[in-house]
Amino acid sequence: MGSIDTNPTAFAAFGDDTSFQPLNADDVRSYLHKSVDFIYDYYKSVESLPVLPSVEPGYLRRQLQSVPPTSSAPFDIAMKEVREAVVPGMTHWASPNFFAFFPSTNSAAAIAGDLIASAMNTVGFTWQANPAATEMEVLALDWLAQLLRLPAGFMNRTAAGRGTGGGVILGTTSEAMLVTLVSARDAALRRIGSDGVAGITKLAVYAADQTHSTFFKACRLAGFDPANIKSIPTGADTDYGLDPEKLLEIMKADVAAGLVPTYICATVGTTSSNAVDPIGAIADVAATFNAWVHVDAAYAGSACICPEFRHHLDGVERVDSISMSPHKWLMTCLDCTCLWVRDAHRLTDSLETNPEYLKNDATDSGAVTDLKDMQVGVGRRFRGLKLWMVMRTYGAAKLQEHIRSDVAMAKMFEDAVRADDRFEVVVPRNFALVCFRIKPQGAMTEQDADEANHELMERLNRTGKAYLAHTAIGGKFVLRFAVGSSLQEERHVRSAWELIKKTTSEIIKGEM
Repeated sequence: MGSIDTNPTAFAAFGDDTSFQPLNADDVRSYLHKSVDFIYDYYKSVESLPVLPSVEPGYLRRQLQSVPPTSSAPFDIAMKEVREAVVPGMTHWASPNFFAFFPSTNSAAAIAGDLIASAMNTVGFTWQANPAATEMEVLALDWLAQLLRLPAGFMNRTAAGRGTGGGVILGTTSEAMLVTLVSARDAALRRIGSDGVAGITKLAVYAADQTHSTFFKACRLAGFDPANIKSIPTGADTDYGLDPEKLLEIMKADVAAGLVPTYICATVGTTSSNAVDPIGAIADVAATFNAWVHVDAAYAGSACICPEFRHHLDGVERVDSISMSPHKWLMTCLDCTCLWVRDAHRLTDSLETNPEYLKNDATDSGAVTDLKDMQVGVGRRFRGLKLWMVMRTYGAAKLQEHIRSDVAMAKMFEDAVRADDRFEVVVPRNFALVCFRIKPQGAMTEQDADEANHELMERLNRTGKAYLAHTAIGGKFVLRFAVGSSLQEERHVRSAWELIKKTTSEIIKGEM
């Protein structure tokens, strides 16, 4: 084979030693070896690092030069600055002392899969653009659908061949909500015979007040009238889950007012309290109005690979779409949100693009689904590889063991809270989240208790030894203790509880 460069002297001015070779194989090996050593050291030491950094806004710009470098520098310089400037400003989600929000889990298999995918740097918008990327994503989604025992109608491939449903891996739950909202919107507009989007002001969407705020943002992005985005109040009587009777009442009133019920978002494991909406009963209500039902199982969906938690998805065979995020609790690094739809054509009808430069025989044959037509954008990463690597490496048994271990540690923490009469568990624990607080005692009012709990959270987080977040439930300031960091062990939960007890004693005694 001849050289691509047919004029060897054309670039002689650059010299062999100074030519820019960003993918020089020796450099790739050297840089990655150093990066792997850094990652190894990080995971070995992260437990000893303050979970929440004590830096001020703008700190990084003051430590690193504020103008881009003109000349090259050894890779070791960049790594030195990462260690000295970046790491001290990190909130360490990987820390076993991280109990805030929901976990952002990871694993050796996921890191390896993401590394390989990043190195290949493929852009698999159509099947032809990278057959393996599309095929791997389809396979990984079908595997996970089987672990969740989703109906065959949600799968890309079934024993009988290609199904009507399908899935796609997106970046976030927000994207899953947005694309399904757009599909439901378009279907409703066709149903009422609207010319274009002229009838969009008649469309109404519904969710419980515990639903993640991203739902209401996605509704606005999809063009729904804010007045028709219905947030349905919940309460302790339903453990803060959506009440189907209240939903039916509101939807009937909307129809009487000339609105068209279009979409309901049901949640399995809400962010605030881990509440579970009754999927089957909600699907029954939706069927009356031909409304789309989407299930947001971003966090708790992972638990449903365990038979003892699968009942939380009962009724899923009657919904239109479901999403869950393995990057939260299934050992797969960001970003990885899996969306399945019962009828893939309803999604692609709204999102399909077919420019001349992307036309090809595989697409024209109808034998493949181009994943670009199930998402907002066109370009996409090779996300399926890391998810497949996790399932292929660990298998269902190990993944179930991981979930069960976290739930057991959360139950241990919940039992400790209930045994201390200074505290209360505000809502029944679901999965691996405990919502608790210092309860009013003696002359302490509810307002005093809120202030004490706020002070408890602030003091805990300032120690760097634990990181908790809060929410509001029933008008009360509540602390959230989310178990599930990949490195967490029982000793970390016990240590956090001891710190909570000690700090609470100091607050109640009025010590500063």
